[in-house]
Amino acid sequence: MEQKELNRKVFYNSWSFVIVLCLALGLAPITQEPHIWGKLRWVAGGAVGMKLIDWGDLLMHGIPWVLLIRLSFLEVKKKFTPAKG
Repeated sequence: MEQKELNRKVFYNSWSFVIVLCLALGLAPITQEPHIWGKLRWVAGGAVGMKLIDWGDLLMHGIPWVLLIRLSFLEVKKKFTPAKG
């Protein structure tokens, strides 16, 4: 099967978009402890008392980081995959 090149026109494959998303949404609020860090500590402590809105908040602040990890993985995979031909 032929390996496909990443479609850079899709917003979630753009490095600049994903990095801005991580900085703006992934680290919000900037002045206090970021929500993602607080929610991850809460989940690590057993998620006692977490409501649906807290899980949604974790998802909203976590998606940019998932996109960053995904894009990094795809770039590394592309670099170390031998070219056919």
